[in-house]
Amino acid sequence: MSDKLLMFMDLFQKWNQRINLSAATTRDELQEHLDDSLHVVPVLEGCTRVLDVGSGGGFPVVIAAISLPGSHFVSLEPVHKKHAFLRTAARELALPNLEPLSERLEDHAGHDYDAAMSRATFDLGEWLRLGRERVRAGGLVIGFEAQPRNEISGERVPYELRGKPRSLVLQRVP
Repeated sequence: MSDKLLMFMDLFQKWNQRINLSAATTRDELQEHLDDSLHVVPVLEGCTRVLDVGSGGGFPVVIAAISLPGSHFVSLEPVHKKHAFLRTAARELALPNLEPLSERLEDHAGHDYDAAMSRATFDLGEWLRLGRERVRAGGLVIGFEAQPRNEISGERVPYELRGKPRSLVLQRVP
């Protein structure tokens, strides 16, 4: 694991004790979030501008920003204490490619991203619909799927997380 990923885990634990960024409190639980987040990195390779909605404590946006320093990540988090954490993470981890904004999706003006992702913020079907409005033609909307839902279309990138099947759902905007 890279030094910056370890620094992020330490920073997350420190802040989580004070402001409850997540229910994950043990290093093992945080590792599970980190492992889940790392699955999106290969999908984002080659994307110049990426939107992450409902960034919370930084999973997956901070992980992706660390892993893909040539991509620019815009992080939307309207909860002020979580937004403050994301700003601190960007500064302390020296991530000039991470731009945390204290905005709700409906107030965000950007509609020209190469990719848009959200993890555990919206119902998956709702997110895929909302995400399509934020990416350029040919762009990619990415959702995290814990339970397979046959009614949702898209390319699936399956993986296993602690013995449980998971997948990324990818929809390309025409």
